[in-house]
Amino acid sequence: MAASLREYRARIKSTESTKKITRAMELIAASRIIKAQQRAQAAAPYARELTRAVSAVASYSNVDHALITEPEKSNHASILLVASDRGLAGAYSSSVIKETERLIERLRDEGKTEVSLYVSGRKAESYFKFRNRVIVKTWAGHSDQPNFDVAREMADTLIEAFVAEEGEHEHATHEVHVVYTRFKSMLVQEPVALRLLPLEVVEDDSPPAPEDVLPLYEFEPSAAEVLDSLLPKYVQSRVFFALLQAAASELAARQKAMKSATDNAEELIKKFTRIANQARQAGITQEISEIVGGVNALADATAASE
Repeated sequence: MAASLREYRARIKSTESTKKITRAMELIAASRIIKAQQRAQAAAPYARELTRAVSAVASYSNVDHALITEPEKSNHASILLVASDRGLAGAYSSSVIKETERLIERLRDEGKTEVSLYVSGRKAESYFKFRNRVIVKTWAGHSDQPNFDVAREMADTLIEAFVAEEGEHEHATHEVHVVYTRFKSMLVQEPVALRLLPLEVVEDDSPPAPEDVLPLYEFEPSAAEVLDSLLPKYVQSRVFFALLQAAASELAARQKAMKSATDNAEELIKKFTRIANQARQAGITQEISEIVGGVNALADATAASE
């Protein structure tokens, strides 16, 4: 019984140490998520206005540009997957990886015989490497604190593969998709898959609302050169916005997972404490019984000798 009591006390001590770690990680995630959410919200107006500008130029200039022209044939697609560098975030990485697998199946059903993977985050990288899946390029070390330089490098890499002719680039592609986790609230983070290239410019024949009227533009020096300047910035902003959304989602998922782990550790401590008290009480009761039994046996022996 003493060995059992020592075992439960050791479990209580170990669980208390784990609880301190999970509580600290919960507080760290909580302190960072507000800043990550603010960065994502601050980037939204720029991305929205840039989208409006690109839509206006593409809609009213009649310019054929490589980034907005649907290819005649489309048998090669590329996917940029945004996951996390570290674990302990619940189902965050697994959810976005599952969404990527579904996108790959859908693209192959559409006739895309080749699908190239570009991965951001060590968790997704290890997932695909373990399954011997080819990864064109990876980025790591910035999942919870992304910066624009990394987003620009990602966007330039994808644009280079998209505009290249077959034979000029090893991974020349006809479509580019991005899969990331959209931050909706502290409790809800949704994995989404969006087509990034070619840009889908939809012309609406219905009269727009006053606040949605696109401004008039004068293209100087030409609409083609304006598009050449705007479209790379547009792709960079969309990739950076996806990274910011994913960072906020990762921190929210980690905070929720660590809070759940802390609560579970608290419950385990209570359970082990109760069992240890029961074991200690049982040990005391057994010792008292043995003492009483020994006293009675000694009294009986003394009476018999007399």
